[in-house]
Amino acid sequence: MSLLDKLERKFGKFAIKRLPMYIVILNLFVYMLNLLDGRYIGYLYLIPSNVLKGEIWRLVTYVFIPPMTSMEDVLWLFLAVYFYYIMATGLESEWGSFKFNLYYLLGMIGTTVAAFFISIPATANFINLSIFLAFAYLYPDYRIYLFFVIPIKIKYLGYISWFLIISSLIASPLIMKLYIIIPIMNFFIFFGKDIFLRYKTRGKSVYRKSKYMTNFREKEYIHKCTVCGITEKDNPDMDFRYCMTCEGHHEYCMDHLKNHEHIKE
Repeated sequence: MSLLDKLERKFGKFAIKRLPMYIVILNLFVYMLNLLDGRYIGYLYLIPSNVLKGEIWRLVTYVFIPPMTSMEDVLWLFLAVYFYYIMATGLESEWGSFKFNLYYLLGMIGTTVAAFFISIPATANFINLSIFLAFAYLYPDYRIYLFFVIPIKIKYLGYISWFLIISSLIASPLIMKLYIIIPIMNFFIFFGKDIFLRYKTRGKSVYRKSKYMTNFREKEYIHKCTVCGITEKDNPDMDFRYCMTCEGHHEYCMDHLKNHEHIKE
């Protein structure tokens, strides 16, 4: 039994069921509240210095900040929230409520740690990114429509995201590298072992295939007479047969099939 399964058996009863739905509802509520008065949203960001002053609610409320906050972005907001809901509920359906809760909690812990390292305001952007990466990994052939027209498998968007993440890691100073990688450590905690075993198995398969092809190229023939050594490369019209009397696998050309000394091993 894996560690996740053991944790689920012990703490599964505390899981928040349908967590994605609650997060989406609160995102929409905060969006509407921000339209009424933009000052309120400032109290929700994860700002380390304010947390140290006692505003501990910020350790949670930042996940309720919607990705877009202006009236002009209302269409993109609903599309982003809808897409998040599809992905998050897909993960919850695959894992169950407890494991999804744990995945989200690890993302929050990573974001909080990174925010305190760098001392800058933080939102749930990296948590949402980790949910997207997990969904793309589990459902690589899921199709979405770019600009409502162009169908594309989500795994390709996942590849683009990983390319951008790696590019940012290469180009960023050390402290920013931590801010990029720590919040998505939940992805590696959940999938790291599976990815390692998959590529390890694939590497062995590639090695075996490469070794076989190398041996095949070095051999450069399929049939060879045990007596005279002729191969199908020497005489393409020659037929070859195995002798049923000889012990072992010994092949002969038609000239020596009935004219050879039988081998006893």
